[in-house]
Amino acid sequence: MNLPELGAFLRTRRDRIRPAEVGLPHGPRRRVPGLRREEVAQLAGLSADYYTELERGSGKHGVQPSAQTLAALARALRLNGDERDHLFHLADRPIPRSAQGPSAHVQPALVGLLDRLSTTPARVITDLHETLVENDLARALLGNSPAHRGPSASLVYRWFTDPQSRAIYPPDDHPRHSRVFVADLRAAAARRGRDAEVTKMVAVLRRRSEEFAALWDTHDVAVRRMDHKKIVHPTLGVIELDCSNLFSEDGRQRLLWFTAPPGSRGAEQLELLSVIGVQDLTVSEDTATLGAAEAAGPS
Repeated sequence: MNLPELGAFLRTRRDRIRPAEVGLPHGPRRRVPGLRREEVAQLAGLSADYYTELERGSGKHGVQPSAQTLAALARALRLNGDERDHLFHLADRPIPRSAQGPSAHVQPALVGLLDRLSTTPARVITDLHETLVENDLARALLGNSPAHRGPSASLVYRWFTDPQSRAIYPPDDHPRHSRVFVADLRAAAARRGRDAEVTKMVAVLRRRSEEFAALWDTHDVAVRRMDHKKIVHPTLGVIELDCSNLFSEDGRQRLLWFTAPPGSRGAEQLELLSVIGVQDLTVSEDTATLGAAEAAGPS
């Protein structure tokens, strides 16, 4: 690992990004034209101390950035494909496949659009429903994306293997979401061809979930492009929103965002969401379960 070169590379990439490009205020006391170290750390989900050590390139504290950390830095610094690969080379890490998994390099066009959706919950996901990057309102609406690796990074996988992952939707809607997930996954599997990742995921889900196996055997296929959703929020209750999707050219990544008709209750709830942010999302599992039960109505 070439830590001095890695640190120098990070510094130069940080210096070229203007705060407004990543949704940060310029402020009257800014001494540098680009981002501050703590701002890069915030955007990448790292501690400021860790990023500072990484950029200094001294290696005094045994800094060894993981592939997931490097991918987060590549997204935060808006690196293009060549720059992302160079970052991984300097860190002596294998370059991840460009469009798969939580370490994937987000398509620049989708990131650019995401940056402009500051008043709308939005996130970029893979065709296996792995979250790559999201804005603050998406985290406030949907909760923080779990830091999983492997198959469980996929919401589709967790949907059929972890009952708690379904608490975000009212129980009456679960069968429909199951059908949509499976039909969308079959379309992704066909598009990818004989891809080991999706083949393994399907095999494991068939073993672990009778519901998935039955739905998979129907051979229904449909790419999810538009959807109307009811989302259970721990503070605001059930929020009805429209979910739109914009796909990358190869179909392996998509930007999805949530809107509501002007004047609707959903629009009012989105406005409230922008005020409360994520401050009320630190609830217990019991509270989340209770919220889902209330949304379902009396039995």
